[in-house]
Amino acid sequence: MAHEYRSQPRLSPNSNEEDMGLLLAPRLAYFAAVARHEHVTRAAAEMGVPQSTLSRAMVRLEQDLGVALFARRGRTVSLTPAGRRFLTAAEKALTEVERAADTVRADADPTAGRVAFGFLHTMGSETVPGLIRAFRVDHPRVRFTLVQNYGEAMIERLRAGDLDLCLTSPVPDAPDLVARRLDEQRLRLVVPDDHRLAGRRRVRLAEAADETFVTLEPGYGLRRITDDLCAEAGFKPRVAFEGEEAETLRGLVAAGLGVALLPPPAVPRPGVVELTVTAPRAVREIGVAWLDGHPDTAPVAAFKKFLLSRRGHLLP
Repeated sequence: MAHEYRSQPRLSPNSNEEDMGLLLAPRLAYFAAVARHEHVTRAAAEMGVPQSTLSRAMVRLEQDLGVALFARRGRTVSLTPAGRRFLTAAEKALTEVERAADTVRADADPTAGRVAFGFLHTMGSETVPGLIRAFRVDHPRVRFTLVQNYGEAMIERLRAGDLDLCLTSPVPDAPDLVARRLDEQRLRLVVPDDHRLAGRRRVRLAEAADETFVTLEPGYGLRRITDDLCAEAGFKPRVAFEGEEAETLRGLVAAGLGVALLPPPAVPRPGVVELTVTAPRAVREIGVAWLDGHPDTAPVAAFKKFLLSRRGHLLP
C-alpha cells in the first residue's frame, strides 16, 4: 500500500540543521535495521520493539525528511534511491557513534583507562616521569595523554575538557576550579660564573636591582612570580629576553645575557652559579587543579588520589 508524504517536514520553519540532527538521531538504528532486512517484522525482532512501533517510526522519519526512503509491499520493503543515499550516511553515523562509545568506555576502564594530564615545562624532566613511574607500580595498564605547557594555557585546556588534571604554579584560585597545594620549590638567582655575585652563596634579591634579567614570557606563572618578588624587593626588573623554557634561560645566563630567577635544574649547568635568595622568600607553590563538579572516571580518581598523597614530597 502506498503512503502519502507531507510536502513539508514536521520541523518548524526556524529549525536549523542541529534541530534536524537531534530529531533524526534516535531513528537511525531503526532505519538501518529495516534497510538491512528489507522486512519490518524481522527488523523489529532484531531491535526488540513491536512491529507497529517500527513501522510508525519509519513513516515519521519519511515525513520529517519529506522524502520517501522505502518502496513498500506489505511488510517487505526496498530502498528508494534516496533511501540508499540516506543509508550510506546513516551507517557512517552509527559507526562513529559506536566507535565513540567504545572509546569513552575504554578511557573509563578502572584498570586500563586514560588520564589526560598537564604539567609545567619545568616539571617534565624529573618530577612527572617519577610520578608516573610510581603510580604505575599499582596501575600498570593505565594510559596517559600528556600535555606540557605553561600554567594559563593548561587551565584553558582544563576548562575546554582536554585535560582531567594539571600540575601548575601558582596554584589557581577560580570559582570553577578545585586546586590543592602539593609542594613548594625554592627559586634561585642564577648568575654567570664570572658575575660579581658569583662568589657568594646567598644574596638578597635587592642586590640584583641593577641587573638585566632574562625571564619567561608574560602569561607564565614563573614570570608572574619573578615580577612579584622583584616588586617586593623594591624594583622592576629590566628584561633583556623573554623565553618559553627555563633551561634556555639558564643557557642565556651562562652566555652573559643577564640573570634569572629559576627553580633548581635537573642536572647542574656549567657556566652559571645558583644563589640562595634570602629576602624576600623566593618560592613557588606547585599544585594540582581540576574542574569543579565534574565526575572522575576510575583511573582519573586513582591518579588524583595518588597526587594528593604526595603532598609535601612531590618534588624529587
